[in-house]
Amino acid sequence: MAETQASPPQSPLPWTLGIWARLQGARQAGRLAHGLLFSGARGVGKRHLIECLAQSLLCRSPGPEGIACGQCADCALLAAGNHPDLIRVGPDPESKSGEIAIGVVRLFAERESLTPSRAAWKVALIDPADRLNASAANALLKTLEEPAGQTILCLVGERMGDLPATIRSRCLQLKVPAPAEDAALDWLRSQAPRDDWPLRLRLAHGAPLRALDAYDDALMEQRRQRLKGFLGLAAGELDPIAEAAAWNKLGVTLMLEWLASWICDVLRLMVHGEAVRLDSPDQTSAFAALAQRIDPAAGHRLLKRVLEGRTLAQNNVNHQLLLESLAIDWLRVSQGGNARRP
Repeated sequence: MAETQASPPQSPLPWTLGIWARLQGARQAGRLAHGLLFSGARGVGKRHLIECLAQSLLCRSPGPEGIACGQCADCALLAAGNHPDLIRVGPDPESKSGEIAIGVVRLFAERESLTPSRAAWKVALIDPADRLNASAANALLKTLEEPAGQTILCLVGERMGDLPATIRSRCLQLKVPAPAEDAALDWLRSQAPRDDWPLRLRLAHGAPLRALDAYDDALMEQRRQRLKGFLGLAAGELDPIAEAAAWNKLGVTLMLEWLASWICDVLRLMVHGEAVRLDSPDQTSAFAALAQRIDPAAGHRLLKRVLEGRTLAQNNVNHQLLLESLAIDWLRVSQGGNARRP
C-alpha cells in the first residue's frame, strides 16, 4: 500500500459545504462516526471532499471551519504524500481484476490497530470501496465493528449498492449530490473560460469535476468521430464491424455510456419533441430525424441490450464481439427493423 501524492490543503467544493459543516459539527461534538461512506456519481467531488476531511483531521491547527492550515509539519507531510497516519487502501495496480483483495485489507487492519503516530487521528481512505471482493469486505467488517478509538475509515465509490449490507449499515452514509446546473456552470467558468461548458456538463451528466477533467478537447473530438459513425450506421453508409472496432478502441465502458445516452435522447424525442432536455443537445436535429423513423419498441429493446452490455462488460465477455453485436442491432433498428433478442 504505497502512499500516493497528496493534494495541497484545499477547501471543500461549494456544493459540498453542507456535508462538510455536518462532519465538522460532529467532530467538534465528539460524535464523528468511525466509518464514513461517501457515494455519488463520478465527478461530483466526493473524493475531493474526503481528501479535505483527511487533511483537516491530520492538521495540527485547522481553521475555524475545519480547513487544514497548510503550514504545520503534518500538512507538510501530507503535501509530500508521507504522513504516517494516512492510509490509502485500493486495488493492486498490477491486478487485472481491479478488485481490492483480502491481503490488502489485512495489511491495513494491522496498521489500523496501531495508535496514531503523530496526529490526533489515523485516517484510512478506502477507494473504490465498491471494488472490495467478498473476502476483503468480510475482513473489513471486523475493523468496522471494533475500530480503534482514534481511527476514521472513509469509504468512497460510485456503486455502493455492491457493498454488503453489513458494511453499509455500520457506516454513516453520505450521498454527495451533483450541484444545480447554474451553480456547476458558475464554478466551471471560474476554472477556465469556455463557451461550451453547458454541453460538456451535460455530457458529464451534471458532474462538474468530470466535465472539467475528462471532457477535454481530445475527448470531445473522439465523441464527434463516434457520433459521426453512429449516424453513419443509421444512414446505412458504414460497416458495423468496422465501426465496432473503432468503438472498442475508445473503450467499452465509455462507448456503452455514450450509446445509452444517444439512444435515450432519440427515445425522448419520440415522446416530447424538441422541448425535452437532452444529454446531447447539439444533436437535436439529427436525433429528431431518427426518432421519426425508429419503432419505439425496437428502440427500447436496443437500449435494454446496451444497458445489459454495461454489466456484461465488467465480466470476462469479449468486448469486441459485444460491440459488434450492438452495432449490427443499431443498424437494423435505425433502418426500421428490430434488435435481436438476447
